[in-house]
Amino acid sequence: MKFFYRPAKIYLIIDVLVLILSFYVVFDWFPLTTNSPFEKYSIASLCYTISWIFFSYLFRRYKPLRKQKYFKSILRLFYTCFILFVLYWALLHNFFKTYSGFVLLTITFGAFLVNYIFQSLYFAYRYAIAYNELLIQPVEKRNNATVKQAVPLDEISYKQLCATISSHSASCVLSFLKQHIDLQSGNTKVYVHSDPESLQMFPNYQFSTIVQLERLNNMRRINRKLSIINEKLADDGVFVCCFESKSTRKKRILKTYPLGINYVIYFFDFLFKRVMPKIFLTRKFYYFITQGQNRIFSKTEVLGRLYCFGFSVILEKKIGKLTYVIAKRVKQSEPAQKRIYGPLIRLRRFGKDGQSFEVYKMRTMHPYSEYLQSYIYTKNSLKEGGKFKKDIRVTNIGSFMRKYWLDELPMILNLLKGEMKLVGVRPLSAQYLSLYNKELQIKRKKHKPGLLPPFYADMPKTIEEIQVSEMNYLLACETNGVFKTDLKYMYFIFKNILIKKARSS
Repeated sequence: MKFFYRPAKIYLIIDVLVLILSFYVVFDWFPLTTNSPFEKYSIASLCYTISWIFFSYLFRRYKPLRKQKYFKSILRLFYTCFILFVLYWALLHNFFKTYSGFVLLTITFGAFLVNYIFQSLYFAYRYAIAYNELLIQPVEKRNNATVKQAVPLDEISYKQLCATISSHSASCVLSFLKQHIDLQSGNTKVYVHSDPESLQMFPNYQFSTIVQLERLNNMRRINRKLSIINEKLADDGVFVCCFESKSTRKKRILKTYPLGINYVIYFFDFLFKRVMPKIFLTRKFYYFITQGQNRIFSKTEVLGRLYCFGFSVILEKKIGKLTYVIAKRVKQSEPAQKRIYGPLIRLRRFGKDGQSFEVYKMRTMHPYSEYLQSYIYTKNSLKEGGKFKKDIRVTNIGSFMRKYWLDELPMILNLLKGEMKLVGVRPLSAQYLSLYNKELQIKRKKHKPGLLPPFYADMPKTIEEIQVSEMNYLLACETNGVFKTDLKYMYFIFKNILIKKARSS
């Protein structure tokens, strides 16, 4: 590792500004023994600043943050503050006793705190919009992925298998599996343990069916396991899994404990087992304490993971407190990914000239919702306004944010970057754009999308009416000019929002 490197000047400037702020706050706001602290500590403050820059460089704090990891960057900040404090405390104690140790402590702590907040906010933003980390390379295209016929189980082995299923799960689960799966087939693998690596010992395409009896809530590295199962199954193979959903867990806790206490227990349970694993600041601590056991999953997240890794859901059935899912392997899985779902997301959308770009929004859906768009459309179709009916992907907080457009505030970044304008047709995903007629798809490519769509001027109710509304707007732009048309539509949009109380759905 080279000692010398080119520092990022912006971080050096930020450090100097943070130190100046710390000096000012301490000298001006805190009660000190001297009446002229700025004069008394001027030389000491300059020496401290130079020392701070030197040790920050020494601990490689001025490397670009995009090349650093969060915990290492915080550790480097801590080392800088600790070494500086010890060094200057020793100097004050032995040589400069007229200076205050309280001033040293307060300035060091203040500089650490401001830098810590800045770095945490930076990494929160970075992890929120770049939440995919590649863990496994894509699997090459499969050839002759047909199941290798195996000898069926003998009667004794079959009875032992049925007894295992009944003891681990329940007799009703055994009956469910018998209805939909040939348990006696030698190509059926019933799997209890949650370690994905143990599946690696089996040859590819030996199984036409894999049954996971352990609920997914107790499983770590789920993405890796699903990727391995996809690889091991033959074409059109079947995977069976189970999980306790977030809603079922809530009902169970609320019914188990007395009224009042139950909501307190549920709040802390949700905070510890749902929120902490999703936040980059607490993830490692959570997994160290729990080893990933008994996590809380929404139904959307489980189904989304299955679709992400090449499965299509055939059947869902609630048995007791668990939901059982039978899924069919339909394609290669995506590369196994480590996903950190933050409050801010980037969504691939299409704009002018058919160019794709990333739209910034606040997250309003459960994790892995992006893989369920076709699933939701197939099951629920569209409601008035062009949105999906009974969209299980949207969270309760997300529904509130959508109603008052709070989720769209980050799109101002796209406006500032010139990718969007204030009034215009919405940027759409490939899936949603495919529902539009070809003429409108072509017309849309000639215009830049906008934050305020003509939808709120015309308030259409069906996807056909939405297309008519957008076509009228685009034709008006071409006939009357973009500026004049946008002003006209902006008037009607704000009229509907402020006077008629139009809301997003």
